[in-house]
Amino acid sequence: MKKIVVVGGGAGGLELVTKLGRKLGRKNKAHVTLIDRSTTHVWKPLLHEIAVGTMDEGVDAVSYRAHAFDNHFHFRIGSMTDIDRTAKQVVLAPINDEDGQELLPETRIDYDVLVLAIGSASNDFNTPGVKDHCIFLDSPTQAHRFRNKLLGRFLRIQRVPETRNNVNIAIVGAGATGVELSAELHHAVAKFHTYGFDAIDSEHLNITLVEAGPRILPALPERISAAASRELVKLGVNIKLNTRITAALSDGLETAEGEKIESDLMVWAAGVKVPDALKNIGGIPTNRINQLPVNAYLQIKNEPNLFAIGDCAEFIQTDGSRVPPRAQSAHQMADTCYHNIRAQLDGKSLKVYRYKDHGSLVSLSNFSTVGNLMGNLSGGSLFIEGRLARLVYVSLYRMHQVAVHGYLKTGLVMLSGSINRWLKPKLKLH
Repeated sequence: MKKIVVVGGGAGGLELVTKLGRKLGRKNKAHVTLIDRSTTHVWKPLLHEIAVGTMDEGVDAVSYRAHAFDNHFHFRIGSMTDIDRTAKQVVLAPINDEDGQELLPETRIDYDVLVLAIGSASNDFNTPGVKDHCIFLDSPTQAHRFRNKLLGRFLRIQRVPETRNNVNIAIVGAGATGVELSAELHHAVAKFHTYGFDAIDSEHLNITLVEAGPRILPALPERISAAASRELVKLGVNIKLNTRITAALSDGLETAEGEKIESDLMVWAAGVKVPDALKNIGGIPTNRINQLPVNAYLQIKNEPNLFAIGDCAEFIQTDGSRVPPRAQSAHQMADTCYHNIRAQLDGKSLKVYRYKDHGSLVSLSNFSTVGNLMGNLSGGSLFIEGRLARLVYVSLYRMHQVAVHGYLKTGLVMLSGSINRWLKPKLKLH
């Protein structure tokens, strides 16, 4: 029986391993294994909501072990440290407990087909002090760290009247994460006021959004950038463009112009790269942000049984551009990779991957949503905002849930979510 191993349970990896388990694992046509260093999956575009408490990840998180049982694949927790291409084995680091005692020694997992879906992490560009003083919204753990610090600041303002100053938050990087976090924070303040923090209001929140380029949302069309900028200014967000950060200190950020941006909380969301652990792993060449170059079938060069999908894959399109690191890219790559693995096992022709840009949407919490839809439109692109855009934005997450859970279970999850909105607080306060 063929052994298929997928490393990384992000959007693309989880969708892929779920399909493989349902089709091949259930019928004992292949032994399918997912490897991830975490025990649960949370859709990464929602981390900014977890960070401010407007989303309870305990409700939406997917347990890898339970999901593996339900979908006929196997789960192994661990961090990949190497790939032995000769022996066809994935090498996992030893696992230690909280006291540093070794629970599991270094482990090797055999594979016939290996798919790398590691994802990406924030890129600090080796800026001094960033790792020590800034928070990266790369994982639920980092989101929890931000929320705990925010709650601590608000609690101090509530309990100690003489400290009722502004909470200064600096967000570096005005991409989707930075923009959405800025809006979600303002939305959360009103809810904090409801749950006993009556001394807190929007006047106590001072958000500075820092962007090195000439406009926010630089990867999206200019009209989306302009619309989002107008909404953020209405909320009171201070947007600093053409501003490069040269250092992060314990109490603020230093700019290339010598200015200091005073900050109690600093979030770094300026660009992404693949984790350094993947750099030249197994002797496979990687690019400057540690991505693995793949061919038209998502295979690594000279390795027909080794695939890469999602943010960790460098796919060069026919026009010379790279496929952007987005959830829709990972979703489409997972579909193509699934087809090609099955075709390879059956001795059939592989399918060429083609990225289809269906547009981009940016949620400004309950205030607005802006974006553009592309693809099957007569004009090729349609700018949308407001409630329609919000509906489409939410539907992107529902599509991911359908790919993971199927239509019936997703419908039940939606029903459960509607009930929880009545039963549970609208803000996670712990």
